[in-house]
Amino acid sequence: MCSHLEKSGQASQESVLPGISSKDSCRRCPAEPAHPSHQLPSSLHDTCPGSHLSPTSRLRYSRFLDPSNVIFLLWDFDFEAEVITFELQVRTAGWVGLGISHRHTVVGSDLVVGGVLPDGNVYFSDQHLVDENTLEEDGSQDAELLGLTEDAVYTTMRFSRPFRSCDPHDQDITSDTIRVLTAYGLDDTLKLDPERTFVKSIFLLQMFHPDDLEVPKEIIIHDLEITDFLIPEDDTTYACTFLPLPIVSKKHHIYKFEPKLVEHNETMVHHILVYACGNASVLPKGINDCYGADPDFSLCSQVIVGWAVGGTSYQFPENVGISLGTPLDPQWIRLEIHYSNFHNLPGLYDTSGIRLYYTSHLREYDMGVLQLGVFTFPIHFIPPGAESFMSYGLCKTEKFEEMNGTPVADIQVFGYLLHTHLAGQAVQAVQYRNGTQLQTICKDDSYDFNLQETRDLPHRVVIKPGDELLIECRYQTLDRDSVIFGGPSTLNEMCLVFLFYYPRNNISSCQGYPDIIYVARELGEEVSE
Repeated sequence: MCSHLEKSGQASQESVLPGISSKDSCRRCPAEPAHPSHQLPSSLHDTCPGSHLSPTSRLRYSRFLDPSNVIFLLWDFDFEAEVITFELQVRTAGWVGLGISHRHTVVGSDLVVGGVLPDGNVYFSDQHLVDENTLEEDGSQDAELLGLTEDAVYTTMRFSRPFRSCDPHDQDITSDTIRVLTAYGLDDTLKLDPERTFVKSIFLLQMFHPDDLEVPKEIIIHDLEITDFLIPEDDTTYACTFLPLPIVSKKHHIYKFEPKLVEHNETMVHHILVYACGNASVLPKGINDCYGADPDFSLCSQVIVGWAVGGTSYQFPENVGISLGTPLDPQWIRLEIHYSNFHNLPGLYDTSGIRLYYTSHLREYDMGVLQLGVFTFPIHFIPPGAESFMSYGLCKTEKFEEMNGTPVADIQVFGYLLHTHLAGQAVQAVQYRNGTQLQTICKDDSYDFNLQETRDLPHRVVIKPGDELLIECRYQTLDRDSVIFGGPSTLNEMCLVFLFYYPRNNISSCQGYPDIIYVARELGEEVSE
């Protein structure tokens, strides 16, 4: 395994994982036993001891779960009690259900169902799917009903459940991507209908909600957009353009970013990256292929913000921001948008981009982004027909000070973004020091290509110069009949992790790549050194 270090075009300036996973022991609410009659508990205030959520607490997180916005989910959780509360609101007078699905099939998924009968009585049950059409009640009832109502428009069901119940029919709630299963009926007959059954990937255990973070008193908005770009009819297009950052008279901090997507084009925009350019760079004009015939359109390699499919806005912690307006900060950026037009649709124009929020109220630290993983080029390959195939990218930080030009301080990692393409099943970053594994910085054992978002760590992870960072990506290629090579197309593969950290230094990426000579010999090819 070889390593590739890349230095950014920015000068030195002040410049950050373990994921939450369920405990080995099972946590079940010991309050009241299950309600075999499926009636509403006598007291809606019987909750798990130590839980900070009451049956009437405001639930901070929410998401529509279906394309028609008929099904709305609210949720919140208590890490200490290891309990999560859901409220499902569905535009129906029939039964409603919510549960957790497997990756490839709904069979075996858990599903908590409930509803209100015409006589006003409620029914509520913890069940699972025996097959795609059949529900069966669990022997252990681990969901606690907190409220169930029906009005002229909605049936609303609120309940709580432990992260991990030890019931073999219940799926665990972890910090991985969770495939949330929801279903409903038009009446109270518990029968699944494919047209009213949906699965949506959600990161349930988010560390922070935007409402938890302080918003600066002074807010300035700046949009970085591609201009009236005609999306080619090709499967994959990387479009790049160079844009100026805001001109400010004194130092500011970017503290938040969000995607700007054009309606009806959302499904074609795979990712958007913003790269900082060195101030001495001579930059081309217009819009062109990022990695095509004109190499100037691949200038600038320091990622400062990034968004990918399924992500939303992201606000940095209150003590960090992206520096703007000093002589050491970039004045121009390269905006890269990856389009996936698999249906080869013609005549679509796009003005997507990234919206930046910045302020003159400075934070304590300048932040940076470090790109880790496998260097993206064809020698990274994955065989077809594989149930599980691993790729590894090793970063040795021992050369950081040499590359940086000045001593490198310990960096504090506070967030991360994982990235593979369609064959990716799991991604993790592991930290080693002096040959000993310290911790898993971040991971997702249930990675979903359609949900790529910047995530917060539960606490800062300190990386010292000399540490080794190993990125591991697991792929499944049972549906492929030819080798998958590393490359930019969605049908190619990548294995990347972006770490958000402070204080900022000059290192933009640290990636591994296979030893070409070794690989060739393993494939039976005769090669010379």
